[in-house]
Amino acid sequence: MNLSSQHHTTRSALTSLTTPFLYTTLGVIGALSLSGCSSTSSTLSAPLSIPDNAIIAHRGDSYNAPEATLPAYQLACEFGADYLEVDLQRSKDGVLIAVHDNNLRNKTNIAEIYPERADSPVSSFTWAELEKLDAGSWFNSAYPERARESYRGLQLMTLDQVREVAENCSHQPGLYIETKLPELFPGIEADLRANLQQHGWLDKEMKGKVILQTFEKESLIQLQAEMPDIPKVLLLWTGDGYIDMKPTEPKQDDESWAAYYARVQVASKSAYEEWIDFAKDNGAIGVGPSGTQANFADSWSSNFSYMDLAKPWMIEMNQQKGLVTHIYTLDDAEDLIRYRDRGVTSFFTNRPNLAVEALTGRPAKDVTATLVKLGY
Repeated sequence: MNLSSQHHTTRSALTSLTTPFLYTTLGVIGALSLSGCSSTSSTLSAPLSIPDNAIIAHRGDSYNAPEATLPAYQLACEFGADYLEVDLQRSKDGVLIAVHDNNLRNKTNIAEIYPERADSPVSSFTWAELEKLDAGSWFNSAYPERARESYRGLQLMTLDQVREVAENCSHQPGLYIETKLPELFPGIEADLRANLQQHGWLDKEMKGKVILQTFEKESLIQLQAEMPDIPKVLLLWTGDGYIDMKPTEPKQDDESWAAYYARVQVASKSAYEEWIDFAKDNGAIGVGPSGTQANFADSWSSNFSYMDLAKPWMIEMNQQKGLVTHIYTLDDAEDLIRYRDRGVTSFFTNRPNLAVEALTGRPAKDVTATLVKLGY
C-alpha cells in the first residue's frame, strides 16, 4: 500500500505509547463528538457486510514482525484485525504471492542468494527461487528493539498461505487485496478471481470477506469485469497520472519525505472529484486516501505519513456520492480517532493491536506473550 524507502516521488515509481487512560479518554471524546457523518458512514458500510471502523492489518502486524511474513499475519489474527492486507504480485511461473516491493534488495537477502539478479523484478523469479530468500533478518537489523532470533530465515508467502492464516483464525478475518503494479502482471485480475473462486471466497456466504483495491484505473476496470459483486476501492495518490496537485516547492535536502507530503495539496475540488467519480462509475464502493500522521518525525511513522487526502470536505464529498472512505496508514491512537471522527470508515494500520484498543476499547494483548504462544 505504501511507498518503499527508495521510491518517494510519484505512485508510478512505487515498489516501497499512549496510555490506556488516554485511549479511553480519546474514545469518550470521539464518541461524544461524532456527527451525522459517522452514521452516514455506517449506513454505507452495513449493506456491504463491512464492519464499522474496520481494522485492516497492513501487510499483517508489520510493526512487531517482518511485513507480509507468517508471524506478521498470525499476530494480526491474534490481535483481532478485521482484514489481512495483501499486496499481490505474481512469480514467473504464475504463483500469486504477497509481497509489496517489486525490488527485493532492501527486505530480503536476494543480493546474497542471486547477486547478479538482485535488482531484477519479482516477476523474473520462479516461486521456488523466491522461497529461498530470507524475508525476516532485515527487520532485526532495522528495528533491533523488536528483533527476534526466530525472524531470521522467514520466507515470503503466497496468497494461499495468507488465506490459510485467515481461515485458521478463530474469527476468520477477511482478505483486503491490492493489485500491486498490475501493469507488470497482465491478467492478474483474472488469476485472482480464479484463485478466490476455487477456495470458496467468492461464495455468497463470504459476503464482505474480500475487498479489492488498486491505485490503477485500468486495474479497477479489470477487477470490476472479473468480480462485479466484490467490493472494490480505488486508492488515491497525487502527481503524474493521479490526482492533480497544486504547484509545490520541491522537497528540500534537510526535509523528510513525510514533511514534504504534509505540504502537498490537491489542485482543486474538481480535480479530486474527477477521481472519485471515476471510482464510482467503475464499480468501486469507496476510495482509499492517504492520511497525514500528527507525529511523523520518528523513524517509524515517517515511513507511513503522506499527504492528507481525507480532509473533511473530501470525506463529505465521498459520502454524498455514496462512497466509503478507507484510509492508509495510521499507527497512532490520536490519528485513528481524529480520522474516525471525520467519517473515515476503515483503517489500514501496521499496528492492529493498538488500533483495536483505540477504536474498540478492548485492551491490547501482550505482544511478547502472543509471540511466544505462536512459537516465536
